[in-house]
Amino acid sequence: MASSEIQSTGLSAAPQKTATQNENTVIDVFSACAYGDLDKLRKFVQEDGASVCVPDANGYYPLQWACLNNFPEVARYIIQHGGNVNATDNMKQTALHWAAVHGAVACADLLIDFDAPVDAADINGYRAVHVAAQYGQTAFLNHLVAVHNAEYDVPDNDGRTPLHWAAYKGYPDTIRLLLFRDASQERQDKDGCTPLHWAALRGNTEACTVLVHAGTKKELTIKDNKGVTPVDLAFDKGHRPVAIFLSNAQLATSDRWIDKIRAGIMGDVGFAPVLFCVVVLSIILFINSVVAAPNLPKVTATVGLWSWVAVSVAVGALVMFYRCSSKDPGFLKATSKSSSQGDTEDPLLNLDVDKSSVWTGNWSQLCPTCKIIRPIRSKHCPKCKHCVEQFDHHCPWISNCVGKKNKWDFFIFVCMGLLTSFLGGVLAIQRLFGALVLLRAGQSWFSYIFTEHPGIAVFLFLDGMIFIAALTLATAQASQIARNITTNELANHIRYGYLRGPDGRFRNPYNHGCQKNCSDFLIQGYTNDEEIAWPSLQQVR
Repeated sequence: MASSEIQSTGLSAAPQKTATQNENTVIDVFSACAYGDLDKLRKFVQEDGASVCVPDANGYYPLQWACLNNFPEVARYIIQHGGNVNATDNMKQTALHWAAVHGAVACADLLIDFDAPVDAADINGYRAVHVAAQYGQTAFLNHLVAVHNAEYDVPDNDGRTPLHWAAYKGYPDTIRLLLFRDASQERQDKDGCTPLHWAALRGNTEACTVLVHAGTKKELTIKDNKGVTPVDLAFDKGHRPVAIFLSNAQLATSDRWIDKIRAGIMGDVGFAPVLFCVVVLSIILFINSVVAAPNLPKVTATVGLWSWVAVSVAVGALVMFYRCSSKDPGFLKATSKSSSQGDTEDPLLNLDVDKSSVWTGNWSQLCPTCKIIRPIRSKHCPKCKHCVEQFDHHCPWISNCVGKKNKWDFFIFVCMGLLTSFLGGVLAIQRLFGALVLLRAGQSWFSYIFTEHPGIAVFLFLDGMIFIAALTLATAQASQIARNITTNELANHIRYGYLRGPDGRFRNPYNHGCQKNCSDFLIQGYTNDEEIAWPSLQQVR
């Protein structure tokens, strides 16, 4: 295995110009370029005769300092006065390398317009795309690839691609972009390490999650030159959450039935057949052991009416169960373009927040698996292998996701399950109390129920499990509907920037108040994401 630390560019950012900057701060051409003081730079060059073509004591050129802090006008002035866009420092890095550190897109465009090579490599083989990945400059990296046709999957001198660097540094947005563009996950560097090895080495949970969900799972079993897999590496480094996640992902790909059970899955079917059988069995037990049992008191008109209601609601729950299990939860599909149009336009070219109803400037909207730009509240489900609009959660008990198009069905199903289990339990207990008059002297009621009415005992056990599960789900779903927030957003709100206000605290932009949230959901079946409750959402995104 390679050293636990791999070297990046090592560039140090110059201080940004501030309002408290005094006159003594800018003392020469280099500081003028670093702080973007064009007036001082003109004075040094035109009045004092200073040159913009020579490096400082460390070998750094004025153009590099201007591009590092994204001062395109200063950079243009330097080029117009003889500055060389191809000049390199002691590490053979150009001004474009430096522009990549802070994501200086304007300076990068200027340099390339003046014939700076977009794929120039330094002494380590790093190109601007490598530097952008090392510093998590996703927008800059995308701009180089989409606009200037930079190679995004090229290795450096050690065989490490931008994806290796993004995984090592733990930049999930950069990883999503590179995977969206089909960067290879299986490429191994000189030590035999894949990007997943480096993400596991550093314990980057989200980076590992993105890589695994977007991969073929083959990368989970790839070994480095010392025979170590990413799972082994995570365990060796003490990154237990990452190790457990990778281990479960590896088990889920196994063909052995015992591994499938350990991974908590039942193939592609899920647990829906189990739940269906439990509900049907409960209905049969209720009819035979609670309502029509010969050793129970005679059924009165009231008991008969409520029994009929309970069975009817149970049948209705089965209908809703089928609907929310089989219904499309809101799968998103890529927009296909006709091949007759020739070369298709880059889907990430010139993305504009103000001109797109889907794109909001959040790189987490890229799905590297489905190759789509999904709406802000959507999420890719690794079990269903689709992106789901207004993703709530994947429910193994219905073997389907809960999303925009079936959340209403799911909520009604849960409520009906809660109602029928409550009615069934009350009726069963009422019937049992009526039969306790037959209890023999010295016999406990517990032994009496299990010896004389075992069917009721089994029914109450199943009914109790259904009631507890339905009550928990109904309470959670009702609370989330009232606040217009999904289970996924509630569990992962720290990861989603649109759920934070300007002060950094949790703030749901889709919460319009309990009354409107509930009415929209109950009438439409979903809420409209186009309507936001506070206008600063775009700024937060």
